[in-house]
Amino acid sequence: MKPFTNLLASVALGLAVGVTGMPAAAETPANMLVIANRIDDITTLDPAESFEFAGADVSRNVYSKLVNFDPLNLDAGYAPDLAASWTVSEDGKTITFTMREGVKFHSGNPVTAKDAEFSLRRAVILNKTPSFILTQFGFTPENVEQTIVAKGNTLTITTDKKYATSFVLNCLTATIGGIVDMKEVMAHEVDGDMGNAWLKTNTAGSGAYKLASWKPNESVTLVANPDFYLGAPAMERVIVRHVQESASQRLLLENGDIDVARNLNPEDVKGITGKPGVAIDSELRGRLMYLSLNQKHPVLSKPEVRTAIKYLIDYKGMQDSFLNGQYTIHENFLPATYLGAIDDQPYSLNVEKAKELLASAGVTNLEITAGVREAQERIEIAQSLQNTFAQAGIKLNLTVGTGKQILSKYRARELEMYIGAWGPDYPDPQTNAGTFAYNPDNSDEAKATGLLAWRNAWDTAGLTKEVEAAVVEGDRDVRKAMYEKIQREFLKSSPFAIMFQKIEQTGRSDKVKNLNLGGAVTAVSYWPVTK
Repeated sequence: MKPFTNLLASVALGLAVGVTGMPAAAETPANMLVIANRIDDITTLDPAESFEFAGADVSRNVYSKLVNFDPLNLDAGYAPDLAASWTVSEDGKTITFTMREGVKFHSGNPVTAKDAEFSLRRAVILNKTPSFILTQFGFTPENVEQTIVAKGNTLTITTDKKYATSFVLNCLTATIGGIVDMKEVMAHEVDGDMGNAWLKTNTAGSGAYKLASWKPNESVTLVANPDFYLGAPAMERVIVRHVQESASQRLLLENGDIDVARNLNPEDVKGITGKPGVAIDSELRGRLMYLSLNQKHPVLSKPEVRTAIKYLIDYKGMQDSFLNGQYTIHENFLPATYLGAIDDQPYSLNVEKAKELLASAGVTNLEITAGVREAQERIEIAQSLQNTFAQAGIKLNLTVGTGKQILSKYRARELEMYIGAWGPDYPDPQTNAGTFAYNPDNSDEAKATGLLAWRNAWDTAGLTKEVEAAVVEGDRDVRKAMYEKIQREFLKSSPFAIMFQKIEQTGRSDKVKNLNLGGAVTAVSYWPVTK
């Protein structure tokens, strides 16, 4: 990493947020990275609670973890971060981490094993949406004092049974694995919330960047940590601006007012391809586009109706038109490149088949309301569904809102149908199997909002037990086959229609080097970037 030469403590940004009156020769500062992205899904910055795409981008750069990824070598998998090393007990249930010496939080407080203990215990105790990533190992608010224990410069975690060590470590790379500054956080505790209210809009990490400001639906500004243990980042400030429209992002990029445009549609990608000063990167991501049906609905819970809807999706038509180059047909819950991923595509647009299934279920004049985020490609997908559904006599109404608005309704089980995206939290097949096909308690009282099966009130038809068996299987080949079997059963019986896997086409200034968006792992890193 390059050290700072001049600290950009105060700078007159002068960067217009509109798209008119831009001088053609505009250029962002050499030590600043400016990104246009849709960030209206951010609801909190607390790593124990954050569970949205744009929020994860922030957390990845603010918080270090016990183990993490090298952004310049993702194929190597997890690597030491705040933990310099670890050992595993003979029975495979206990991992002991030795903390890296000399690392400091942004506050100046030293990073200790006690901070790691506090952070993981806190995530379990708070029991927010992503807590299942940790509680699946048997950690509970009642037992964390015995199962997550700091002693001197080491942290020991003990799981309820033996799991593949790689699975446990992969889970710790998720956003919820971010280690927070215990002293700073508890100084802002209110009514026993362990600092949750404060961490929604503030940060207390030790990563490459710290939060300067978050203006919901407008921007996130990060400033570099000059004491980052891997070296001070070359980009002294990172500004992520909420720019909803692809055309606006394109014009800002062409004018030099941003360095990176992350939500360009195929038309705008085509329009700037080959232009001087601009590069287009295409990267297969782990993000899936899907629709789901609430199983509390008396009609949508019928197996024939679920299957009919899967036959009313114009997968190829959408892939080859407005999604061209940015999504590829994928009908399974494990993204391509993951252990156990399959490429089965049993469904395609077949209106007559759908009509037969609806008739066999005694369904006529069905009307559904779907929630969809206000994003161009999602609305276009929804409009395509409206068209094909209508051909089978189904009226599809749309409720369009911000990411936060729609997700809130979805997590509360209030949507009849949801059209949206899901990205993996860690690079192990359990990351998606454990949410699409796992739901041990389908009651409203369970409030298992991190599980997509629960959000759609689906009891998984026996797949929960199969997922539980696969996650503890030690033989890699056997485990792979188990996930393949689960997916094929899921394709037949689930209330989910997974449609596409994301190919992210990012426009960037050709001066920007080493921007890595994380591949299928979806781990975005700003600190290696140079200009």
